[in-house]
Amino acid sequence: MSQELVRGMFKAIDENQFDHLEQFFHKDIIYERPGYEPLIGLPAVMHFYREVRVLASGRHGFDAIVIDGEQGACWGRWVGIKKDGTLVDLEFADCYTFAKGKLKHRKSFFFTPLA
Repeated sequence: MSQELVRGMFKAIDENQFDHLEQFFHKDIIYERPGYEPLIGLPAVMHFYREVRVLASGRHGFDAIVIDGEQGACWGRWVGIKKDGTLVDLEFADCYTFAKGKLKHRKSFFFTPLA
């Protein structure tokens, strides 16, 4: 695996190119994200991006992307706007497993106050 797979996924997300986004995900992907039940399978993940995601626009910036065989992680900052107009500046981290050159499992974490 390469960092370019992760960078390509985030570029498609940031540019709202959801038809292009599909190519980065394994058909049996599992995506875990705070506040949601696990999204299981490509149709569920793509429905999330097209219909459910509360973020309207923004950009991911990376502090690091690390790939070790069939596993990887990245962390950085997302700055953008929610669909309700709220500004967001949020640190994030993702952990991955890969299969057949695609993302098979993605788990996202957000650094945000609990209070």
